[in-house]
Amino acid sequence: MPNNGKLIRDIRAGLGRQVLEGYGADMEVPAVPPVAHRVAMYDMDRTITRAGTYSGFLMHVARRRQPWRLMLLPLVGLAGIAYSLRLIDRAQFKAINLRLLVGKRFSRAEIAPLAESYADKVVARGLHPAALEQIAADRAAGYRLLLATASFHLYVDAIARRLGMDDVLATRLDEADGEDHIHARLSGDNCYGEAKFARITGWLADNAITREDAHIRAYSDHVSDQPMLRFADEAVATTPSRKLRRLAPKMGWQVVDWRRPK
Repeated sequence: MPNNGKLIRDIRAGLGRQVLEGYGADMEVPAVPPVAHRVAMYDMDRTITRAGTYSGFLMHVARRRQPWRLMLLPLVGLAGIAYSLRLIDRAQFKAINLRLLVGKRFSRAEIAPLAESYADKVVARGLHPAALEQIAADRAAGYRLLLATASFHLYVDAIARRLGMDDVLATRLDEADGEDHIHARLSGDNCYGEAKFARITGWLADNAITREDAHIRAYSDHVSDQPMLRFADEAVATTPSRKLRRLAPKMGWQVVDWRRPK
């Protein structure tokens, strides 16, 4: 797998301005009307990243912080079975795994360095280079970059900083004890599907961005993001899941495979 370090440095240096009209070479270049705001919305897992990041983060933390927690992996497997049988929902499943592999309550100061080292690992070898090129192209074309993901702010913020994202919407965890401690339970909804789209519309309102005054691009690999994709002026199914690959042509959405080498 290629090392993304140089490409990340190029993005930070603004070299994406060399990409035609702010779009990658394998994507169509539509005309963009003059508007007050340009927004590019990106899903993260399997859109920008090669694989999901949630399980990888839990294993990264467990191995470096409390290796004995790896003995609880059979319980993680049981939680997975319960989820597949719909005995628990996605949010409960995520909270259970976090509790098993990280703990019921933990210090932000203790986890923060592990989040940073995990972000370094993901950025070094876990990203689609074509996704990085598109992020750079959108930035060069004047788009405000929004990362919207169901993964936890706990580590997503560190990845987003390395990607140069302007704003982040992610799943929040409970911080009932204040800034110092985090509990292994979700605060609010899992930022997924309709809940993610509700967060997006709230973000637009908070930033005084009205729909008629904005041109919006949206990128995702998964059919659960169809509310976000339907909302966009330009929707791109990136290395899509089977269901999204079937849906995209019916909706007139572009399909690109960011795994394909240039």
